[in-house]
Amino acid sequence: MSYLPATLNLRDEDIAALITEYKEYHASPELSLREFETTRKIRERAESLVLAPGVEREIVPIGETGTVVILRNGEGPVVAYRADIDALPILEQTGLDYASEARGVLDGEDVAVMHGCGHDTHIAMGLKTMDLFARDGESWAGTIEFIFQPGEEGKDGAKLMVSQGLWQSVPRPEALYGQHVFPFTAGTLRVTKNEVTASVDSLKVIVKGKGGHGSQPQDTIDPVILSAYILVRLQSVVSREVGPLDSAVVTCGYLHAGKKENIIPDQAEFRLSIRSASQKIREEVLHKVIRIIRSECQASGADEPEIENYHASNIVMNDVALSEKLTETFTQELGEELVTFDPDYRLMGSEDFGELGDAANIPYTFWMLGGFSDEHLNAEVPISNHSPFFAPLPDPTLSVGVRAAAAAIYSHVRKD
Repeated sequence: MSYLPATLNLRDEDIAALITEYKEYHASPELSLREFETTRKIRERAESLVLAPGVEREIVPIGETGTVVILRNGEGPVVAYRADIDALPILEQTGLDYASEARGVLDGEDVAVMHGCGHDTHIAMGLKTMDLFARDGESWAGTIEFIFQPGEEGKDGAKLMVSQGLWQSVPRPEALYGQHVFPFTAGTLRVTKNEVTASVDSLKVIVKGKGGHGSQPQDTIDPVILSAYILVRLQSVVSREVGPLDSAVVTCGYLHAGKKENIIPDQAEFRLSIRSASQKIREEVLHKVIRIIRSECQASGADEPEIENYHASNIVMNDVALSEKLTETFTQELGEELVTFDPDYRLMGSEDFGELGDAANIPYTFWMLGGFSDEHLNAEVPISNHSPFFAPLPDPTLSVGVRAAAAAIYSHVRKD
């Protein structure tokens, strides 16, 4: 027996519209904090909601591309659900007939843009869940806030919404929910408690050498060689300075220096992504990374480097009681075979979802939604988020995601 009442069930035409809408968002991605057309469509969509008698709608812009759609249906609890909306600078290689051909500008460079992390599914599922509650005024009472968040991909979008007055503009909810599509079996859910994702710190580092002719290296301080020493040495932080039972990742995904092969440049820039599974390890790893960068510069006779932590998000810490109750709710709605509660499940990926709840001391739970076939999962090179081949199966991923979101919300606003 379904946990959701019949009035909140997906109809065949709902599922068809959900898949169509998802494909439209997949084909038209926009980079972080540049989601202008995406936001226009979300707000327009909210304006066109079919409202049941007694249900009221309010659209609250937060900054340029943040939006909260509020549904009110009399007195009752307040609950919030978040969907992120931005895409990535990736050239899509899925071969889908709805694949992205979009372009964007990142750091002054023209780049391909792709929904390579599933935020298109998050938008579509959030909008369809909103539809279900808007047209049903009988089974629920209270206030539901649908938060469409920009800039999750390294642009501190959650912190930005908070700084722009999110919790001063909308009522503080008693619970906050969110989900993320992930590479495991399509239409299954995984819920955990306590830590669910790692923290992230993104460092921009500029090392300062002394430029000169490529044939006269003795008269220079080569920032390319210096950067190479640093980046190789940094890999010893995790392998030799973090305990084997602790978890951290140090990755360099950007390295740039010079304009020509026979000119030694006067500086080089690289950027690091540091993931940590606990606050203690986070502080230790950051200290060690900065120590190595500065020490290698000193050893090379270079000036003090510039180090900027330009993007940081805390560990997403699921509320224990909320997560345990949510697992029961999901099991009632979807059945035991589709729902896994794994208290030890952790990701070294990061999320800024928790920043929304942490800012106002709101309990929250963030769960994972499987979106891939066994063929994808068992491939020689398995699909991962941020891959140019990332393409969740629309069916049953989307419908299960909507049922999960609706069940989580309904558990707070249901009429007894």
